Amino acid sequence: MLAAATVAACLALAVFLAQDRLIFFPQPLSDAQREAIQVRFPAAEQRFLEAPDGTRLHAWYVKGPAGGPIVLYFGGNAEDVSRMLADASARTPGSGWLLTSYRGYGASAGSPSERALSADALLWYDHAAGELGAKAIYVFGRSLGSGPAVHVASRRPVAGVVLVTPFDSLVEVGKRHYPWLPVAWMLRHRFDLAKVAPAIKSPLLCIAAMQDDVIPAAHARRLYDAWVGPKRWLALEGAGHNSTDGVPAFWQGIVAFLQESRF
Repeated sequence: MLAAATVAACLALAVFLAQDRLIFFPQPLSDAQREAIQVRFPAAEQRFLEAPDGTRLHAWYVKGPAGGPIVLYFGGNAEDVSRMLADASARTPGSGWLLTSYRGYGASAGSPSERALSADALLWYDHAAGELGAKAIYVFGRSLGSGPAVHVASRRPVAGVVLVTPFDSLVEVGKRHYPWLPVAWMLRHRFDLAKVAPAIKSPLLCIAAMQDDVIPAAHARRLYDAWVGPKRWLALEGAGHNSTDGVPAFWQGIVAFLQESRF
């Protein structure tokens, strides 16, 4: 019995120490890779910000029509957001896009954390509203990106919120995958989105993958149910966590939402 308890404690300690590597999978870009992307998408601008702690942050900006809204994009935990450049240019010609790279991702320096992602997201919002002159800003969060997107919506006025394969709380997702661990005690990056949602009145488009085995749709539904603003549920039948974009209803739903909720 003592030996089993010792093994369990050691496993719990190992997971606790490794949790950052289990949550964040940075996708850095070399200068050469970034230059190649710039050649492929010459209309995309590279934007840089300096966080209060001196960390240099990077984003790709796809300019939209004058007076049009900007979609502020936050990607998944293993995503290089430049992959969205083609869709950002072609799918929503009425909107500009600001594709942000978390710390340690793309050309952003530093290391990711819940606190850093949340604070940096507000910096990018303020950049879009100020330097880029956006009159209306949508936030778009994919998977992990639901965290900074919801944080921005709770702190700044947004025209709408698009969440793809989101979750209610990273603690609850962790409990599902590691039922034998005291996740609620261990987790540093909690992203308790369902606790914030009741204070947000912005319109929501919640897109759930019904065959998602990473963040099962039940977690998206709990966040959706907690949302008090106008909301729309889009269930993608047959889609998994990483195959949402291939379902025609995915972009159809996003384009319709951006058009219908625009002010």
